[in-house]
Amino acid sequence: MKVALDTNVLVYAEGANGVPMMEKAVGLIEQMPANSIVLPVQALGELYQVLVRKAGRSRDGARTTVLGWRDAFPLIDTTAAVMLAATGLSADHHLQIWDAVIVAAAAGSDCRLLLSEDLQDGFSWSGITVVNPFVEPRHPLLDALLSGANP
Repeated sequence: MKVALDTNVLVYAEGANGVPMMEKAVGLIEQMPANSIVLPVQALGELYQVLVRKAGRSRDGARTTVLGWRDAFPLIDTTAAVMLAATGLSADHHLQIWDAVIVAAAAGSDCRLLLSEDLQDGFSWSGITVVNPFVEPRHPLLDALLSGANP
């Protein structure tokens, strides 16, 4: 099962919201099969912005972090098709356009899950389900991924 990570999961993993959330995010990522994780390019752009503007990292440091994530996991490009799907998703479901880009990119890459604390937990669209990985009980699809089951 393929799973995409939203910006907030990456931000937490980078420690920008404190050690407890960093430990949760890193622990979650380490539990998932590495070959199941993909990253929307949009999420990396947003990560860069958060690291520079809110976390106070230098631009070079933020770039190095983004490159590290790029090296760790495959990327999902924001194509013209993704952007067009995102505009429909935004219009139909009232999502902010950049959130819609992440959802559309993940769905277009055949992800089953998008892990996000910011988007509506349980929202489903075009085969993808948004799951907040930091709440209990965990969503059954996330449990299946973490247990190695093939739902």
